[in-house]
Amino acid sequence: MQAVMKHAWNLSEKEAIGLQEEWAGTVSLETPQGWKVRRVAGVDVAYDKNDDRLIAAVVVLDAETLEVVETAAAEGKPSFPYIPGLFSFRELPPVLEAFKRLKTPPDLIVCDGQGIAHPRRFGLASHLGLLLDIPTIGCGKTRLIGEHEEPDGERGSASPLVDGDETIGYCLRTQNGVKPVYVSAGHRLSQADACEWILKLTPRYRLPETTRQADQCVKRELGKPTS
Repeated sequence: MQAVMKHAWNLSEKEAIGLQEEWAGTVSLETPQGWKVRRVAGVDVAYDKNDDRLIAAVVVLDAETLEVVETAAAEGKPSFPYIPGLFSFRELPPVLEAFKRLKTPPDLIVCDGQGIAHPRRFGLASHLGLLLDIPTIGCGKTRLIGEHEEPDGERGSASPLVDGDETIGYCLRTQNGVKPVYVSAGHRLSQADACEWILKLTPRYRLPETTRQADQCVKRELGKPTS
């Protein structure tokens, strides 16, 4: 898989913020008509504690059975500073390299991070969705911005995540009595469909199977000896 949109990666902090502000205006929160999901991908990135390696993994699952269809990983080194709100510029280069190695293109991508629930409405999921022109969801373990009421304790309960007068996502309970997750549409998907898909992908655990499988993949890659 190749990126449909491209931009330079050797940007300053100011340039990166400017790109986010510009590209955020092109994010779509409408689900494509007639869209069918046969395969869904999960994305995760991890850092080696012993050196400056950065590992990105993409795991493609069958959307019905949630069985793994294909995995791909890529290794790199961070080329952008650690700046909150700009993580995608640090992590997406190896993610895109991992996608290039896939033979099975997904119909939906779930990212361990944010979609439009971001100060400039352009989190990693939105960035990746635009680059690949594929529907994306951000599903974060923690909240980046916004306020919300605590959802009820039952699976499927949700409360709006609000920033100012704008609903930027949902605080969603994926299992009875467990901590909620923060769901926001990334690109080419409605907020309601984003929540519906996260519930489909969490039949047993708090986190989506896409995220769980991608996390296991990066851990396996980090365990491999370097050449």
